[in-house]
Amino acid sequence: MKENANPTIYAVERKRRDHPISSHVETNWDEDARDAFTAEEVFELIRNLNDPEHPLTLEQLKVATLENVRVDDSRSTISIRFTPTIPHCSMATLIGLCIRVKLLRSLPQRFKVRVEVSPGAHASEAAVNKQLNDKERVAAALENAHLLGVVNKCLEETEHSGVDLRQ
Repeated sequence: MKENANPTIYAVERKRRDHPISSHVETNWDEDARDAFTAEEVFELIRNLNDPEHPLTLEQLKVATLENVRVDDSRSTISIRFTPTIPHCSMATLIGLCIRVKLLRSLPQRFKVRVEVSPGAHASEAAVNKQLNDKERVAAALENAHLLGVVNKCLEETEHSGVDLRQ
């Protein structure tokens, strides 16, 4: 039984902007130069993640929004806040884990990624945030074959997009 059987579905834009990789086809491209990342580019990576409970994306449910993505390229930090559809959502940790895994698989290793529940959006906000930002807990979760399968299912659509910004 679904916890939120009737979530609100929001309209989304087709694509916010061209992907950064396609913009680097210039003749003066310097392969040694480091590109600055933007919140828009990071949001493009997570907006189409599948919700684990509904056949909808995190953007369609407003679980993930551009306004809750912060990028400080000079300090190599990224902060993502997400908002579960209900305050007692049992999928909150899984959603956060999916966001973290997508970014770890897509971004250069130089980035320190912080994933958190939006303040006041979940009954167990502190516990969820602690789990999502503890490297050992995240690593242990990903060693669980069943949980890794669920995470991969949430990432499935976006994994086929060919987006990999780790260069």
